Amino acid sequence: MLEKTIITANNLKKYYTIKKGMFFKSSATLKALDGASFTIKPGKTFSVVGESGCGKSTLARLTAMIEKPTFGDFEVDGINAVTSGPSAMKALRSKVQIVFQDPYGSLNPRKKVGSILGEPLKINTDLTKAQRRESCLAMMEKVGLSREQYARYPHMFSGGQRQRIAVARALMLNPALVVADEPVSALDVSVQAQALNLLMDLQDEMNLAYLFISHDLSVVRLISDEVMVMYLGRPVEQGKKNIIFENPIHPYTMALLAATPHVDKNARIDKIRLTGEIPSPLNPPPGCTFHQRCAHMTAICKESQPQLRSVGDRMVACHHAEKFC
Repeated sequence: MLEKTIITANNLKKYYTIKKGMFFKSSATLKALDGASFTIKPGKTFSVVGESGCGKSTLARLTAMIEKPTFGDFEVDGINAVTSGPSAMKALRSKVQIVFQDPYGSLNPRKKVGSILGEPLKINTDLTKAQRRESCLAMMEKVGLSREQYARYPHMFSGGQRQRIAVARALMLNPALVVADEPVSALDVSVQAQALNLLMDLQDEMNLAYLFISHDLSVVRLISDEVMVMYLGRPVEQGKKNIIFENPIHPYTMALLAATPHVDKNARIDKIRLTGEIPSPLNPPPGCTFHQRCAHMTAICKESQPQLRSVGDRMVACHHAEKFC
């Protein structure tokens, strides 16, 4: 029997038209996301990593159905989320919820916690006011908040507590997938561990699937099942967590892992120095978009863009991938 798939994305692309020049008479195409494919199954965490501007948050917005892709197919629980009508989309959106990066900016400061948590139920269900209250109180207990905090405002909570409120709000409709867009980056390190433990406990309890967006590889290594590394809008390496972390074969993945600090001296990797700046997504270089910063660049890298292909036990977009196996 085949295992159920919550999310199926096939060659997702998101392009934006940017006006430029005097009086904005000319325009350019920004390829924020340029060909991401993946599946996410119940109880699993699919993580997306890369530097700022690589397309992580764009992918999060597409998966959460905040925006529609320019090209590509995207299914939620077997239903097409690109071509479906408004009524079907409303049902699909209740299956996918998002936790934003900033717990200070993602909660309405004028509403009490009870109202914040109850709003999804008020919009999407026929529960009575009393039933919504009980559901909110039960969810608060589930994420480690007390019932007495139901009538408080967000400014009365710490950063970690606010992120717990954001997680509780995302879970009110019992979604199949939670998109976590840098959910712990705004928190202190000690609080990050608590938030991650909460997410993993909830995943085990509710069989949740996560799309986890992060630039912190140590966090990704802790929580992930599969990892996709992105550079300038394109996936460059994708596979099981242990495979990617223990034996990266794309030069960019190698550089990211080498830059990750380790307390254990034996776990440290010699740093790989990346030369040059990240190219502008409005004017990417020809060929491999990474070739200007890559120490292993050859002539073909300047001329031909490598496609994501199967190399051993992972997918990688590099002309010389076999060299690093």
